Amino acid sequence: MSSKNFFKTLEKEVARIDAASVTKRKEHLIEGFTKEASPKAIINGKYYRIFNSNDYLGLRHHRKLKKAEHQMTELCGTGPGAVRFISGSFKVHRDLEKALADFHGQDDAMVFSSAFATNLAVLFSLIKGQSKDSLLESKALVISDELNHRSIIDGIRLANLPSDQKAIFKHLDPKSLEEILEKNVKKFKRALVITDGVFSMLGEYQDLKKLRRIISRYDKQYPEGVLLVVDDCHGVAAFGKTGRGTEEISGARADVMVGTLGKGLGADGGYVAANQAIIDYLRESAATYIYSNSISPGTAAAALMAVQLIDTQTGAKLLKSLADNLTFIKKELLKIGFQFAAESIHPIQAILIGDTAKTKALTQKMFERGFIVTNINYPVVPKGKDEIRVQISASHNKTDLKAFLQNIKEVGEELGII
Repeated sequence: MSSKNFFKTLEKEVARIDAASVTKRKEHLIEGFTKEASPKAIINGKYYRIFNSNDYLGLRHHRKLKKAEHQMTELCGTGPGAVRFISGSFKVHRDLEKALADFHGQDDAMVFSSAFATNLAVLFSLIKGQSKDSLLESKALVISDELNHRSIIDGIRLANLPSDQKAIFKHLDPKSLEEILEKNVKKFKRALVITDGVFSMLGEYQDLKKLRRIISRYDKQYPEGVLLVVDDCHGVAAFGKTGRGTEEISGARADVMVGTLGKGLGADGGYVAANQAIIDYLRESAATYIYSNSISPGTAAAALMAVQLIDTQTGAKLLKSLADNLTFIKKELLKIGFQFAAESIHPIQAILIGDTAKTKALTQKMFERGFIVTNINYPVVPKGKDEIRVQISASHNKTDLKAFLQNIKEVGEELGII
C-alpha cells in the first residue's frame, strides 16, 4: 500500500522532532491529587509538588468550584448535547458570559471550547469575515507582536492575507508599532493591533497604556479605526491586585479581550469580551463558536463560581497569597545564586541556565526529588538562553516553597550551575 510510504514519512518527521529535543508527547501521566490544602500530583503512586502549572490561584481544587460543577452536571448532564444554535444555550453559559463581561467592564462576552479556538475565530472574523457575502471587506492591516502565541499566529494565517496587509512589531516595542501605523496611513480602512498580555515563555507583559497612547493618535487616520486585541490568558486571575490581568497592571484596556477559563480561573474553555457590536457580529461569524460544542454545563458552572470568587474576600486572599509567594521565591532564588532570563513580576519565573544538557538534567533531578518543573531548551529559545520555567501558585504553602528552594539549591550546586 502506498500509504505505508506516507507513514514512513511521518515516522521520519517524528524522529526529526525528537532529534531537535522538542518532543512533547512523552508527558507525565497524573493519576490524581492528594487531598490537602496544597495538593500534590500522584504519578506512579508517588507524590510530586507541582511548579509548572497555570492554575495560579489553585482554584481547580477549590471545594466551591467542585460543588458547582457537580450540581450543574446533575441538573443538565455531562455535555452540551449539540452546538448552541441547534439545541439552544444553557442558562449557565449566558450567566457565565454576563459575569465575564462585567469582570472586564465590557458589554458582553461569549464562551468557546478553548482559548485557542477563540483566537482562531475572533481574528479571522475581524480581519476578513466568514462568507463571500460578508459586508466586512478585508481591508484590514494586521499588526502583531513578534513573540505572540501560536494561536494568534494561526488566526492570522487563516485569513490568508497578502504580505502587505501583515506586519510584525518588535517585541514590547511601542515605537516599532508606531512606525508601522505611520507607514500605512491611508492604505487601509482599519488596523488590528494584536498582542499577548503576558508572554508565557518569560513572564513579561505588554504595557497596554503605551500601546493605547499610540493607537489613540492614529485611530482617526484609519477610516474604521485601530482596534487593540489582547490575549490575556496568563494575566486574568493571576496578575493585578484584583486579578484583572494586564489591563489592571498597565492601566489601559483592550477593545477585544481574549481570555481562558482553564488557567487562573481553574476550569476549562476560552472566551472573548468586547462591545455589543463586536460580540453580536462574532455570534454570527465565529466558526469555532457556531459549529463547535461549547464547554459542558458543569464546567461553565465551575468557571462562573471562579469569576464570582475573585471579587470576594476569598479571592482577595488568594491573590495576596500568590503575590506573597512570588515575592518570597524571587528573593530567595536570587540569594541562592540563580539568575532570571527576564525581569518578571508575574507568577511565571524563568530561571536562566544557559546550557541545554544542564537544563534537562536539573529538570530530571528535581523530578526524582518530587518536584515538577519545565525546561525550555534551544531551539525553542536561542542558544545560551535555556531556562527552567517555574510557575508559582497561591496553593503553594511555605513548606512547599522552602522545600523547592532547598532542593533546587542542592541540584544546582551538584550540576555546577550555581
